[in-house]
This record gives sequence, structure tokens and C-alpha cells, in this order.
Amino acid sequence: MTAFRKVLIVFAHPALQRSRVNARLIRAVQDLPGVTVNDLYERYPDFLIDVPREQDLLQEHDVIVFQHPLYWYSSPALLKEWQDLVLEYGFAYGTGGTALAGKLAFSAISAGGGKDAYRREGLNYFALGELLTPFEQTCRLCGIHYLPPFATYATHRLKREADILPRAQAYARVIEAFAEDRVDIAALSGLDRLDVDLPLIKEASPHA
Repeated sequence: MTAFRKVLIVFAHPALQRSRVNARLIRAVQDLPGVTVNDLYERYPDFLIDVPREQDLLQEHDVIVFQHPLYWYSSPALLKEWQDLVLEYGFAYGTGGTALAGKLAFSAISAGGGKDAYRREGLNYFALGELLTPFEQTCRLCGIHYLPPFATYATHRLKREADILPRAQAYARVIEAFAEDRVDIAALSGLDRLDVDLPLIKEASPHA
């Protein structure tokens, strides 16, 4: 398999040892060609982020994936700290801050509530895409093309490996499609999610 795009997964889970879903999803993609998993809580347990290292990683990759559980309609604290420090003026935005312009990004989210909870008539009122607006606007400011999220809902119901495996396989296929440049980016306009059952993912070339 030849990777045409380098994918960086910025992974944030503060209690991975207790995770069922995110732990399984990250295992499904960590060895894929062209994919780098950057586990923030493993690398920075003291929250002392190596900003130059993180900026170099961002510049070396074409697609940025923010993978994390949805914590109080936002991200775990270390990912917010990462954003505050790494996406600095003059690098990611502002005068001369064009280092990330033209890259692609999307969020890979796990949520305890079911999909129906994320709508006006549901418990959480807002759609997932609305809750991720801060990520979208951050990317816009940095010149990054922010795509719809890959979402795994109702994680509290996914207790067995057999329940989680289909989502892990779907995630791996989506990440692999990005790495192989098989995603129809133009077809994503107006969609509310990424997944393998959408026509945006093209079949791999037999000559790849």
C-alpha cells in the first residue's frame, strides 16, 4: 500500500487504561502505513508540551485528526492546552502564520449519548457538528480545511469486543482511505459525518 497523504492523529484520552472504545480504535490505526499516532497524555503527563516538536509534526503531515472522547461538550484538558500553545501566532495564524494552510483536519469523537441525543429534540440539544464549532473555527483561522467528524455514539452500550470491533474497523478504513488519497473531499460538503458507508471513499486501485 502506498501512502499519498501523511496522517497525524493527535490523540487525547486521560484515562486510556480504563477506555474500551478509544483504546480499541487507536490500536486499529496505529500501525497503518503513513499514519502517526501522537498520544498527548502518554507523552506529556506533566502537561509540559514540547511546542517545537508538535509544530514539526504538524508540518510533516497532510491530514490532522483530533481523536478524543467528548468531555462536557468539549475535549480533554490536555488537547486544549496543546491548541493554546502549539497553534501560536506567527506559526498557525496571524502575520506570517501560514505553516498549516491547505492541510485537512477532522475530529474522531466518542460520545456516551446516542446520536438522537445530539439534536434539538434530544438531551444535548446541539448537533455534534455544532459542539465542534470551536475546532472548526480554529482550523479556519489556521487555513486548514475542517471536515465532518467521525463519530462513535452510545459508547456506554459498547461493552464487548464484538460491539466495538465494527467501529474500530470503520475507523481504520476511513484513516486508510485518507492515507491512500481515496477520499472525495468535494463530496463532503454538506455532510454531517464521515464513515465507510458514504460514497466519499473510493475503492483502492488494484495497481496501488
